[in-house]
Amino acid sequence: MHEASKPLSIAVLAGIATCGTALATVAVGAEVIEESLSTEHLELRLERIADGLENPWAVTMLPDGRFLVTERPGRLALIDEDGNITHLEGVPEVSAQGQGGLLDVTLHPRYGDGEHDWLYFSWSKPGDGGTATALSRARLSDDALSDVETLFEQDRFSGPGRHYGSRLAWLPDETLLMSIGDRGTPERAQAADDHAGSVLRLAADGSVPDDNPFTDDDATLAEIFTLGNRNIQGMVVTEQGEVWATEHGPFGGDELNLIVAGENYGWPEVSQGRDYGTREPIGEDSLPGMQDPIHVFEAPFAPSGLAQVTSATFGEWKGDLLAGGLRGERLYRLSIEGEQVADSEVVLDGQIGRIRGVHQGHDGAIYLINDEAQGSLYRLRPVE
Repeated sequence: MHEASKPLSIAVLAGIATCGTALATVAVGAEVIEESLSTEHLELRLERIADGLENPWAVTMLPDGRFLVTERPGRLALIDEDGNITHLEGVPEVSAQGQGGLLDVTLHPRYGDGEHDWLYFSWSKPGDGGTATALSRARLSDDALSDVETLFEQDRFSGPGRHYGSRLAWLPDETLLMSIGDRGTPERAQAADDHAGSVLRLAADGSVPDDNPFTDDDATLAEIFTLGNRNIQGMVVTEQGEVWATEHGPFGGDELNLIVAGENYGWPEVSQGRDYGTREPIGEDSLPGMQDPIHVFEAPFAPSGLAQVTSATFGEWKGDLLAGGLRGERLYRLSIEGEQVADSEVVLDGQIGRIRGVHQGHDGAIYLINDEAQGSLYRLRPVE
């Protein structure tokens, strides 16, 4: 049975939000958390749309204005504009041990035309020998998922239950990028015959595109797009078609990377982080043939969630990246010029706790979720 939770107890007057124009002051069901947050260019309002979410991991906005939010224990929440939550039936049984569970969710780029009304989600699948990062798709049918099919699972099931990666991002050609972490065994990220520690590129049906960078290399798995990635949990394809990713370092060394097909990002041979136990450096700062990070975040940060601001509503922020952090509990604005971070600013600093997901809705607002046992869905937008 699906279950619906009560909306937030604090309700305010309705407003209308339109992408590209001034956003409304407050919408139905929203609780104002911060009336005005001052930033370098904007005054922002922070609102809570829904609460009572158990360790939410990702959010995406449906064309009708409702939201899909994954909860790591294995629930997919459908949230309306008033904050009412319905948990959908039909989600596969996930392994929620450690860092596993129901993870990212995204819509097909042509969702809404009927034929392509697929939602895609990543999850940790239990099996012989441990767990594996998997990708499935399904259709939304009233209060349930239908036509659920598993499109991909990584080549081996293993422990420990961490570093699943699992961020999803669509390229302009409607192929799908999917990150997989090193699964807690660093050397796997340099193994070309192992999906762990990589970014994959898949067709919408889960097959391998013919023009993947390693399709002619028998020693490398054909799904692999990049190697040497420790654990990417923030990834976005910009309006310009560039792929940016935020990646967990070990103790420090959290990175912002420009993801390029066929490249090796070095982990664990290259890292600016340190060993958790000894605090000794891991690998080299840089090596020939391996990509250096564009930016290394100030520790502690633990990046998760990444979005590009594309709405003119945010004025001078248009084109910038917004990067969330778990341990740092911060939201950074990163201004990119070429292949450099020209400017950075802390937008949120502890107001909502551990930031797990960052998403720009089609209404132009920024939506965030926090990784808490009683987590929430938040909206961030300029004060009118």
